[in-house]
Amino acid sequence: MKSLIVANWKMNPQSLPKAKELFNSVRNWIKKNSNILQSVRIIICPPFVYLESLSKLLKTKSFRLKVELGAQNLFWEEKGAFTGEISPKMLKNLGVKYVIVGHSERRKILGESDEMINKKLKAAIKAKIKPILCIGETFE
Repeated sequence: MKSLIVANWKMNPQSLPKAKELFNSVRNWIKKNSNILQSVRIIICPPFVYLESLSKLLKTKSFRLKVELGAQNLFWEEKGAFTGEISPKMLKNLGVKYVIVGHSERRKILGESDEMINKKLKAAIKAKIKPILCIGETFE
């Protein structure tokens, strides 16, 4: 199994042009260090608002690299009145292959419980999105 390099962009950058610029920087770095792809899998987890645009970039011939798209979060329900949440199906439709679950910031600031994280894990697996479970990290 390959190791993972997961780039969690959190709430950065603040605009789509800057997100594309950052994405292109990653691409250029990978081109210069392509041998690293033999031992690691690189996953980019931008803010949700950039997923569609970056997914399209990944599909272009000029960008075809071994970079996979990840999401920073998902909700365990497939649909419903859950303001601001993102369903596994929505993520899957955008080409997301991975999702971060259980991040310390979500546990500490937003009060996500082990029960909620378990529901998210199950929802990700059901949708065939690979969960990246954060464990043992502290908020600091």
